[in-house]
Amino acid sequence: MTDQGHHSTKSPRSRGGIGAFLCAVALAGLVATGAAAQAVGAGGEEHYETWPILEPSFPSTGGGGIVIGEYRPVVSGSTCSTAFTATEPNGTVHRNVVEFDAMPARGGILCHNGRWRSVDGSASGTTPFRVFVKDGVARGSP
Repeated sequence: MTDQGHHSTKSPRSRGGIGAFLCAVALAGLVATGAAAQAVGAGGEEHYETWPILEPSFPSTGGGGIVIGEYRPVVSGSTCSTAFTATEPNGTVHRNVVEFDAMPARGGILCHNGRWRSVDGSASGTTPFRVFVKDGVARGSP
């Protein structure tokens, strides 16, 4: 399924609501920082240092009152990853993991090409959301 540039693949065990819900989790990355306009300078170079600081908890763009929590990417070698939660309004908590490719950029590390999956293996997908880490500060793409 494709939704606003996000590509999500449901596993055979995924059914209706939960698959759609977990797809919404992939969308969450886009609003992690408030969907601000992307900071691009002359020559088309991005200024990652101007991206908003990434908060560990934020509302999901998937709607329905879902809240993403515990989102704290860590750089390790050629990857960035974090476990995170997606909590429904009724209190149901879904546990997930996202892993990004890590590359040096503008004096820090750019985490891109994100791939997420539910911990129980019921769903997975990709996200265009990116994280920039420099001097211990994580910033999320607008």
